[in-house]
Amino acid sequence: MKEKYLTTNQGVPVSDNQNSVSVGERGPVLLQDVHLIEKLAHFDRERIPERVVHARGAGAHGYFQVYKSMAKFTCAKFLQSPEEKTPVFVRFSTVVGSSGSADTFRDPRGFAVKFYTDDGNYDLVGNDLPVFFIRDAIKFPDMVHAFKPAPDTNIPVSSSANSRFWDFISQTPESTHMITWLFSDRGTVKSYRKIEGFGVNTYIWTNQEGKSVYIKYHWKPKAGVETIDRHEATLLAGVDPDIATRDLYDTIAQGKGVEYELKVQIMEMEDELKQNFDPLDPTKTWPEDKFPLMPVGKMVLDRNPENYFAEVEQAAFCPASIVPGIELSADKLLQGRSFSYADTQRYRLGPNYLQLPINRPKAAVCNNQQNGPMQYGPSGKGTVNFEPSTLEGGAQKEAPAVPAFRQRLDGVVTRRKISLTNDFEQAGERYRGLGKVDSDHLVDNIVDSLGKANREIQQRMVANLTKADAEFGKRVAEGLKL
Repeated sequence: MKEKYLTTNQGVPVSDNQNSVSVGERGPVLLQDVHLIEKLAHFDRERIPERVVHARGAGAHGYFQVYKSMAKFTCAKFLQSPEEKTPVFVRFSTVVGSSGSADTFRDPRGFAVKFYTDDGNYDLVGNDLPVFFIRDAIKFPDMVHAFKPAPDTNIPVSSSANSRFWDFISQTPESTHMITWLFSDRGTVKSYRKIEGFGVNTYIWTNQEGKSVYIKYHWKPKAGVETIDRHEATLLAGVDPDIATRDLYDTIAQGKGVEYELKVQIMEMEDELKQNFDPLDPTKTWPEDKFPLMPVGKMVLDRNPENYFAEVEQAAFCPASIVPGIELSADKLLQGRSFSYADTQRYRLGPNYLQLPINRPKAAVCNNQQNGPMQYGPSGKGTVNFEPSTLEGGAQKEAPAVPAFRQRLDGVVTRRKISLTNDFEQAGERYRGLGKVDSDHLVDNIVDSLGKANREIQQRMVANLTKADAEFGKRVAEGLKL
């Protein structure tokens, strides 16, 4: 077996990694110790900016396999052949907590899947809860600011800064539905193998004939759904804060595949305005009795990352990473996400973040994007870095057109809330659909957290919960002694 020797980043052998170059045994260290300088300079730069949200994560590699061709609904190549296995990388995460926070704190969980398809990367970036707090991306910075530690004390909302969280939520009626999910036991988990995943936003599938439908994505875990109550979550945060991360890693390391089934809900375009809610509103779900779940395929995670930083920390996802046959709807939250995610990665990782192995498409890349920090994979050679060109044989050509969603847009440019908000009906239905134990936990969890906010905020929040369901609001009010 060939010996492995230490080297510098330039590949130069290192014969002494214990002692700096100095003047004599005890003299000052010399700047000419290039190995010392390289080690310290690299160490100084080992940390990249933490993700503003989804900072703490775990990941795994695997594959996706469609059950049968989805050609009736979409021309996306990776959804056509049951014989094809599309490589995937999945990153699970908590949303609000920092990179050092516990896996079990009450929080939505990110469920982001990168499909390395023959037509380029497709990122399905979702959460473990089917709805979200807001419907317009313009409110996202304020939402995250309200949920993150206070700017004056740096105290997080999970401890004594709850007034910040509830102040925002109580004045954002569309959040009421999300609260019924987040403050149920679905908001506290200890295993990424046992959570559902949702695309949350509405997407569009278009087939080869140009027919389009609206789509909602659902991931169903083969191991079933498991939650914990807030008391176990608090205990585990102290004694085993990495439980979900370790559970995923250990299960795969033991050779046990982690499997999820992908299902979709489909809505015909002509049915969009026939609902009592806006189907593009991410604070709403589509009723499954009207839009049943259709099985699409399975995803198996069977390989752990070899290096956490290179693969999990540097993994970059963006809802705008779509492939032919899949398109973005006019969902206002999704429209903002399609810019913000990629822009975040350009800041964190640099403009060439897609050249990193974990983010690099399996499909060939050919364009004229060039230079910038960390550029190491130029897409072409020679004198041509523009298009159109006839030089060098006209190396680049536009790809054949594919069917796309055709939508006529006609309206006044304005800043307006959608007209069909209906912000409380589904929240009430969700509450009434819970069993006794689950509804008791929901009320108790809200009372425990909201009880740390001031009276004015409590009263506003109870008013919203009462609009969702009179009994729901009354029980929370009684718990708060209002």
